[in-house]
Amino acid sequence: MKKLLTGILCCFSAVVMAQTKGVVAVVKDPMIDSLIAKRIELNLKPATTGGPGTVIPVRPGTTIVSQMGYRVQIYYGSDRREVYNEQSKFNSSYPELNTYITYKQPNYYLRVGDFRTRLEAQRLLNELRPMFPTLFIFREKINAPNLEPQQ
Repeated sequence: MKKLLTGILCCFSAVVMAQTKGVVAVVKDPMIDSLIAKRIELNLKPATTGGPGTVIPVRPGTTIVSQMGYRVQIYYGSDRREVYNEQSKFNSSYPELNTYITYKQPNYYLRVGDFRTRLEAQRLLNELRPMFPTLFIFREKINAPNLEPQQ
């Protein structure tokens, strides 16, 4: 009798515990939808590129494209204040060029420019040689400059 009762309870518990197939419940934060909408809005907004004082309009709906190119490394070291000092020194001389600071433990790296060819980067390197002692050219992903003619 105990075995029969145990067998019946096992069958009923298996039916009760069965899951419904094909139903997926997605639980997400409502902020995700607003962030996606904000990203779409930013991509559709007309962007401007150029240094201080120069505004080059970019067609609406286009974004700044990342591609492989070259940058010149003008400083590396472990002192954070020193890398910012070097960045301000460079920006005072070349305000039209973008600067990028990255940190890879234990050093900070200051790289400048978004050059499509190594020759362009080499020209800047030759020009900077008297001001910055350790210069290197690195191939990495850059923010491609706009190639459309200015009007």
